[in-house]
Amino acid sequence: MGLKIDRGDYFLANLEGQIWLTEATSKPLMLDQIDLLQAIADTGSITAAAKIAGVSYKTAWDRLERINNLSEQPLIKRSAGGSKGGGSILTDYGEEMLNGFKQLQEQHNQFLENLNQQLSSLDDVSKFMKSALLQTSARNQFLGSIAQIETGAVNSEIQVQISDQQRIVAMVTQQSRREMKLAQGLSVIAMIKASSVTLAVGDDLKVSARNVLTGVLVNLDRGAVNADVTIELAGGKTLSAMITNKSADQLALTQGAVISALFKASSVILMLA
Repeated sequence: MGLKIDRGDYFLANLEGQIWLTEATSKPLMLDQIDLLQAIADTGSITAAAKIAGVSYKTAWDRLERINNLSEQPLIKRSAGGSKGGGSILTDYGEEMLNGFKQLQEQHNQFLENLNQQLSSLDDVSKFMKSALLQTSARNQFLGSIAQIETGAVNSEIQVQISDQQRIVAMVTQQSRREMKLAQGLSVIAMIKASSVTLAVGDDLKVSARNVLTGVLVNLDRGAVNADVTIELAGGKTLSAMITNKSADQLALTQGAVISALFKASSVILMLA
């Protein structure tokens, strides 16, 4: 929410607002993301939607991954055709969210208009200025609910259901479990840095990592030294990993390949949704 104040002996406040959806995602879903969904609905293409939104294809892709990962149900369906050649459409759930947001925005605009007519000083709106938005550097963020808790002497193992087919296991201290009041059924966000994810190909993997998520490689973006790998998991979720180009060559990574992502339970950070 923005506040414009004219200079003078009296404050003249003009409220401006943005809407964040928290019911479906439990974290802010802002206007730029809604605009991107609308562009997908209009064009059926991520590439075209990125141009309309005025962002790069990579930025659009990252935003869409975040939307899908933080939604209880997938909002976007992608069809085959290459990293930039395939079509994309909204799911029924995505259409419902987009239409609902339009109605909500109309009511929100009316609310601000009515409120602006009643404001007389900065104090009237100070309580609106105190909200804070948590930001994190973790590339992977998954909304889920706690499915199971196994309590030990020092640590607790928390299983988070992020889709019907996928769970993530996190390890937290008993103190953290008590302070966060973690309990079965509670909504949480599981965060994993892309650099904490190890990739493997092939069957019959024998590893010590508690988390082994298998999916399809949908994007491989090489830099000067490292490669950014995106894996599409079951349930419309995506997982990002950062590995060296040498490792990508050794694994012979290609788009469409089945690949497993491995990470330790201790690499998972939990946040209340």
